[in-house]
Formats: sequence, structure tokens, C-alpha cells
Amino acid sequence: MNRPFSFIILTYNEEIHLPRLLESIKDLKAPIFILDSGSIDRTLEISTSYGAEVKTNPFENHPKQWDFALKNFAIQTSWTIGLDADQIVTQELFEMLETFDDEKHKEVNGIYFNRKNFFQGSWIRYGGYYPIYLLKMFRTGIGHSDLNENMDHRFIVPGKTLVWKKGHILEENLKENDIDFWYNKHKRYSDLIAQEEIERMQNLRKQALNPTLFGNPDERKTWMKRLWWKLPLGIRPYLYYGFRMFFQMGIMDDKTARHFHYLQGLWFRKLVDQKIKALQKRQ
Repeated sequence: MNRPFSFIILTYNEEIHLPRLLESIKDLKAPIFILDSGSIDRTLEISTSYGAEVKTNPFENHPKQWDFALKNFAIQTSWTIGLDADQIVTQELFEMLETFDDEKHKEVNGIYFNRKNFFQGSWIRYGGYYPIYLLKMFRTGIGHSDLNENMDHRFIVPGKTLVWKKGHILEENLKENDIDFWYNKHKRYSDLIAQEEIERMQNLRKQALNPTLFGNPDERKTWMKRLWWKLPLGIRPYLYYGFRMFFQMGIMDDKTARHFHYLQGLWFRKLVDQKIKALQKRQ
């Protein structure tokens, strides 16, 4: 049967991840579009072997790369699903997509999927990392990439959205088993976030969503970000890490997951604040 949705996937040297993702969705027999950033491994070969249409575009940041993908692939289906190469569609989510009825969702423009995040083999269950709902499925031509972000990526749709609490996407970047890869990646991310926050201080960037604690998952996150920007540099990483470990029960995770909370919740946040202070001194 013809599915009412297509998949778009972003890639860069993803031969370690792409086969498991494509295996998890291939039996849906939906169109697959892959936007690559210049891979030099077997990513393109794997993509074409699964019948995907492939385009390439130099990478600047995730929001701009997704914007390019949405504007340059000729999606013919009513819905688009945007996935990262290091994600997998679980069997339960597969079955929800397999039985998806477009007619029953006429009033809906976007659907949030529930994500489970893994680090070096451990599920990050606590510390605010589960459940996390990501807008991954949206009406073609209506959903767009939020270009007001410099690093964090989100899709935006107007109108009604649904949250699918059952079924999951599993996300684990196997490259992060090499901790040096994790450090180097987050050093690059810290540059992007620091520059973004400086631009927000200068009113050069504005939030695209209405920040409200009682809205959809992205509106709540927007509200939290606005609160975060008001906290004092250098102190907020410790406040966040303490909140994450104790109020959000990160302390209940296993040793590997607790190490992730330290790296992502404290070390990385401190690095961002240090870079923001350095940029402020140059002005």
C-alpha cells in the first residue's frame, strides 16, 4: 500500500548507524530521502541499497540542514517524518505507523514521538531524560525547521499536535563509545550555543514559539530556556546539575548514565558559560 508519509534522514559518515535505522523502517515501504553532509565512508552506498533518494549539502548547523532537506526534496506524501541516523524505530512505533490512518488525523498537523536515549549502552532513564517527546512527524509543507536556533533543532507546526506516549524511537550514538569523540563534538556544540546566547542578548535572535509551561513539549522547553537565560553565568550549571540529579532523580541511574549526567549536565554547561564570558570580553 502507499503510505501517507515519507522519511527524511540526515547523515554524515553513518555506516555504523544507518543500516539499523533503515532495517527498522524498510518494511513500511515508505519513501526514504537522505541528506548527506559529505560522507567518506559507506553511507551513500548503504543509502542507495535501501532505495533512498540522496542529496548532499555542506553542513553548517542542524536547523539549516533540516531546512535545506525540507525545501529540496520533492515529498509527495501528506506527512513527513524526520529522523536522525543514530535513531531506531521500535516495533511498537512501527506498528503505530503501519496502521496510521490519515483520515482520522485530519485536524492534526504534528505528532510527537517518545524517545529513549542511550549512552555507551545505558538507558538514560532519569534526570529529565525520559520521557522526552520530539516532534518528528508533521504535515508536509506545514512543518518547518526552527532557524532561530543555532544548535538545538526542532520542527515547528501551527495548529493541533498529538503526543504518542506509546512506541519509541531509540537513540544511541555508537561513536560516543569513544569518549574523545563525545568531548570533541560537544566542544563544537559549545561554540554554537555560546554564539547563540550572545546573539540573543543582543536581540538578534528571538524564540519562534510561545513560551508556556502548560503548552506542548516544545513550548514548555521554550519556557525553560527563557528561565535558563535569566540565571547567572557560572552558577546556573551547578543549579541545573543539582536539579537534574536530585529533583529529577538522575542519582537513580546506573554509573554510566550518571557519568553522562555529569558530562552533559555540568561539564558541558560550564564550558558554554566560559565561552560566553570570553565572547563578552571581546565586545
